[in-house]
Amino acid sequence: MRPSRAATMFLVAMLLIPTLLLAGADKDKKKDVDAIGERRVARRSIISQEKEIAIGKQYASEIDRSAKMLADPVVNEFVNRLAQNVARNSDLTVPLTVKVIDSPELNAFALPGGFLYVNSGLVMAADEEAQVAGVVAHEIAHVAARHWASQVTKATLLQYAMIPLIFIPMSYPVYYGVMEAYLNGVPLMFLKFNRGAEAEADLLGLQYMYKAGYDPSAYVTFFSKVIEQDRRSPGSVPTIFASHPPTPERILKSEEEIKTILPKRAQYLVSTSEFDDVKARLQSIMSLKKKGDKKEGPTLRKRETGEQAGAEPTPGEKKQDEEKPPVLRRRD
Repeated sequence: MRPSRAATMFLVAMLLIPTLLLAGADKDKKKDVDAIGERRVARRSIISQEKEIAIGKQYASEIDRSAKMLADPVVNEFVNRLAQNVARNSDLTVPLTVKVIDSPELNAFALPGGFLYVNSGLVMAADEEAQVAGVVAHEIAHVAARHWASQVTKATLLQYAMIPLIFIPMSYPVYYGVMEAYLNGVPLMFLKFNRGAEAEADLLGLQYMYKAGYDPSAYVTFFSKVIEQDRRSPGSVPTIFASHPPTPERILKSEEEIKTILPKRAQYLVSTSEFDDVKARLQSIMSLKKKGDKKEGPTLRKRETGEQAGAEPTPGEKKQDEEKPPVLRRRD
């Protein structure tokens, strides 16, 4: 008897349903802002939290060796304090380690287990402190919801789901049909999960920055700015959150969640003078870095004539100087 695509997908579903049901048990609580810190938002996983932290630590050590970290203590302290403030007002259950990468690229990402990296370019691109807090809150939400561990769990269960097929007698055409069903159907689950995880990180991130006192609309404003910038100059922000680029649909969804889920407040924290000082400091660091890079190369100088030196050149000197090419000298 030829196994149908429906039968194959039913087998996969039987292994996934328990996990999916458990993950959705606390779905409604994820919209309760007052319950932040006391609710369960982490998706179930076969990977322990201790193992997840250990894996994240290993990834972090690789990044620390390969990426150039920003050495400025003032900027590092500011970004770390901002992130820790958001983390205290989140559902995060692991310590948060924050580092700033010396890179002009507009990016930020979080590793499993609570390791957050923020590019200096993100701080420079933001107009307000709340915009940086929004991006940081989104990344913290990925860690709090344990999206990485959940994705690995689903991949592992799908591998187990294919094991029984090894023991089913079938001809090549039947086997090919089963594999076609598996290959064509399963990837849709991963695609939906990835989009769902991003939507969930948007939802939780908005709540976290709101709880920390920041204006949640700054998150939407920032991504709208990025989309408009890329629209005016395609490719100008090629690495903006490459794994989860902002889309108009996500922006509209975030705006709706701000209106329906977050209670209105009389005032929000939008920005501070300290943020302005940090941006100015980063700008100075970048300017000094550019000047340093220029000094490393050869310097082109022209020979001074008598007129440039303050004396009237003679006709012979003027003719001789015009015939000589510029001299290339290296700075000692």
